[in-house]
Amino acid sequence: MKKKVTTILATLVLSTISFVGAASAHVVVYPQEVTQGSYEKFTVRVPTEKDIPTTKVKIDIPKDVEISRFEPKAGWTYELEKDSSGLIKSVTWTATGEGLSATEFGEFSMQGKVGDSAEKIAWKAYQTYKDGSVVAWEGPADAELPASVTKVVKGNTTTDAHGVATEETTDNEETEDNSTSNVPLILSIIAVILGAVALMRSFVKK
Repeated sequence: MKKKVTTILATLVLSTISFVGAASAHVVVYPQEVTQGSYEKFTVRVPTEKDIPTTKVKIDIPKDVEISRFEPKAGWTYELEKDSSGLIKSVTWTATGEGLSATEFGEFSMQGKVGDSAEKIAWKAYQTYKDGSVVAWEGPADAELPASVTKVVKGNTTTDAHGVATEETTDNEETEDNSTSNVPLILSIIAVILGAVALMRSFVKK
């Protein structure tokens, strides 16, 4: 009986480990939370789940983000698809060599601006293997093949086109800052006036 219980427990543990491994082996885009209107570097992490290499990765660019730059990756080339207005609709990375083997994963980076009114960014990804089979990561969060989703939040801190953080300043804050910065100048003027008055009084007394 004890041996049977041990066997059942071992089976459950192995099943849990296998499930966690499969669940974590999705195509995911990082970061998974960004701020409205910010400039971000997005990194697509692609694991190979088959015994054959991954040779191509395609990402559809959602309307909630405007991608403009791509980081070069050794052993891979990329091709862009644009709409009639010149905006990038998708990017496809293709391996020039063997690609990503069964024990490997790859990361593909790009940079762009998050929409000012965006609430979430859903990334549809298409992973092609050496045998020509394609895995479409485009389903909802509870699907077997979910699309990666980036949450978008509101905030006072944004980043510029160079990735440098900046803070929004209200008119009241600017007025207060200007008033504070003028204090030394005002004090200096008062000191000069008082000095001149004292000098004039000394001449009058003479």
